Amino acid sequence: MPDRTTTVATLRESMARFVAERDWQPFHSPKNLAMALVAEAAELMEHFLWIDADASYALVREPAQRQAVADEIADAAGVIFALCNALDLDLSDAVASKMARNVLKYPVEKCRGRYRVEEEGRY
Repeated sequence: MPDRTTTVATLRESMARFVAERDWQPFHSPKNLAMALVAEAAELMEHFLWIDADASYALVREPAQRQAVADEIADAAGVIFALCNALDLDLSDAVASKMARNVLKYPVEKCRGRYRVEEEGRY
């Protein structure tokens, strides 16, 4: 199921089936899923803890480490799909809307090559 041919809807449906088969809906409140997302993000961060940027790229060139990182990313994405299902939120619409606001907030001519904004509206 590569990205080029798999829709967000397909992934959400897969997660919905997984949750329904296990009767986990009672546990999938927005609060619980948001907390689960943070936990999954922390598991992903553990792979890169205490190493520099170059080492982080090198780490994922090793097949077993790459798979472990991919598994954590998949876990985090799964929780995001479950949260969208619980909230009946369209992920593609949410991302597109947020990107449109980001384009305005971080104009290329003021942000290219910069990693931080000093204050809102000032670069």
